[in-house]
Amino acid sequence: MGGTMDGTKRQRRGNTRQRIQDVALELFAEQGYEKTSLREIAEHLDVTKAALYYHFKTKEEILVSIFEDLSQPIEDLIEWGRQQPRSLAVKQELIRRYSEALAEASPLFRFMQENQATVKELRIGEMFRHRMLGMRDILMDPDAELIDQVRCVSAMFTLHAGMFVLNDIEADPEEKRRAVLEVATDLVTRAHEGTHPS
Repeated sequence: MGGTMDGTKRQRRGNTRQRIQDVALELFAEQGYEKTSLREIAEHLDVTKAALYYHFKTKEEILVSIFEDLSQPIEDLIEWGRQQPRSLAVKQELIRRYSEALAEASPLFRFMQENQATVKELRIGEMFRHRMLGMRDILMDPDAELIDQVRCVSAMFTLHAGMFVLNDIEADPEEKRRAVLEVATDLVTRAHEGTHPS
C-alpha cells in the first residue's frame, strides 16, 4: 500500500511541475519573459514562492524544462531518422512527423518566435539550433546540389513559418497545416529527386 502512496505523491508532484510550466509559458507569452517574475508565476498558481522554488530555482530552469518536454518528440524523431535509410519515403515521413511535433508544441514555438532576442540569450536557443541541424542533416544528402540543400532547409522553415505567418489567413487550422505540410513535402521530394534522378 505504501508503494501506491508514493506513486500518487510522485504523480501529484508531476502535475504541479506541469501546472508551473503551463502558467509560466502563458505569462511569458502574454507579457514577455523578461517582465515575468517567479513571484508572479507563484501568485498565478496560488502557491508560495518557496513551493515554486522546490520545483524550479529560476525562470530559465522553467523555460528549459518546457523546451525539453515539448521538444522531446523532435529529439526522438531525429534519433529515429538517423537509424533509417536515406530514402524518399523516410524523408517524407520525417517531415510529416516533424509537422505533428511542431503542432503539439506550438505554444512554445510561438513564444520562441515572439521572444527571439531572449531565446538567443538563453540555453534553449542553442538547444533548438542543435535540433534544427540534426533534422537538416537527415533530410539533406551531403553530396546534393546547393539548390537541393536549400530545398531541404526551406522545407523545415516552411513548417515553422506555417505556424506563425499564416495566422491571419482565413482557413481551417488543420487545412492550413496540411497545405503547409504538402509544400514542405514537395520541397523534400524535389530535393531528393534532384540528388537521386531515376
